[in-house]
Amino acid sequence: MNNLLELIQQPWPWYVAGPLIAVVMFALLYFGNSFGLSANFRNICSMFGAGKSCEFFEFDWKKQTWNLVFVVGTVLGGFIAHQFLMPSEVSVAISDATVQDLTALGVVDPGAGFVPKSLFSFESLFSLKGIIMFVGGGFLVGFGTRYAGGCTSGHAISGLSDLQPASLIAVIGFFIGGLLMIYFILPSVLSL
Repeated sequence: MNNLLELIQQPWPWYVAGPLIAVVMFALLYFGNSFGLSANFRNICSMFGAGKSCEFFEFDWKKQTWNLVFVVGTVLGGFIAHQFLMPSEVSVAISDATVQDLTALGVVDPGAGFVPKSLFSFESLFSLKGIIMFVGGGFLVGFGTRYAGGCTSGHAISGLSDLQPASLIAVIGFFIGGLLMIYFILPSVLSL
């Protein structure tokens, strides 16, 4: 029984997870749907009547119920995985060079958890770094998602598998933005 629990607590290998993602994508394409989590914000706003004051939210959200169910399943799956499938000691395997670089930038104990607690905690929210990272970052993600016509999951998984040129351009932009963030913006924010 312990061996089975240890096996379940390991990340799925690419040759299992990759084909499962492909099966889901083929099923979505077959049924004429496209995947993307950011569309659910529009669905939820429409569901609560935002279409009365903004034309963007004026549509039949009931046709997107499957996507709302998908998000509920994502949250439920994340909860189950965290509560029952995670090992008691969680650490992230990052290289020594990355640990040294993050420590030099002022990140306390990088790799000890999924995210550095010195950056992502309730206390850090009320610091200048926290405001920039949470509020500024949240605004940029929301603006970028709307401007790009979808989020990273929608473009990179669904759009690319549907061979949409706009998704390829968006994904290239995501990577360029990520590189700019890591090499230029993040060091400036962490030095505050």
